[in-house]
Amino acid sequence: MYDQPAVRRQAPVPAYDRMLESIRYEGAYPTLERADETVRRVMAALGRELTGDVRADLAARLPLEAALAFTGAVPDPDRRTGWGFVKDLAARNGISPAVARWDTGAVLSVVARLAGPDLLSRVLRALPEGYALLFGQAELTRRQEAQEA
Repeated sequence: MYDQPAVRRQAPVPAYDRMLESIRYEGAYPTLERADETVRRVMAALGRELTGDVRADLAARLPLEAALAFTGAVPDPDRRTGWGFVKDLAARNGISPAVARWDTGAVLSVVARLAGPDLLSRVLRALPEGYALLFGQAELTRRQEAQEA
């Protein structure tokens, strides 16, 4: 036959590396290591909040490293509001609530994009009030549903 020219391809960037770059940008973190620490803390905290099919479906959309941090946490029977989630994250990690809120927003806004709109809606329905803002979403649905009922 004929010789084809060699195509130079860059090595594919692993999904977790892309996730870390996005979170590093969203959170304005100085290093990928700082972004990685933040992902692991926030995903473990989220893993304590979700159970069942929604937990499994979200884990399937995450890069392996984030999914392991998420599913490695045992769900907590106590339900926390969004603000309770932030305060618990702060207390467990010895950081201020302001830093915990910043970290949560940086990570969960990227998780929201990875999940997609349908799964994100299911995740938010499975959580108590106050989480939508943490995922970078407006929390209008529950109030509208309550007014319509």
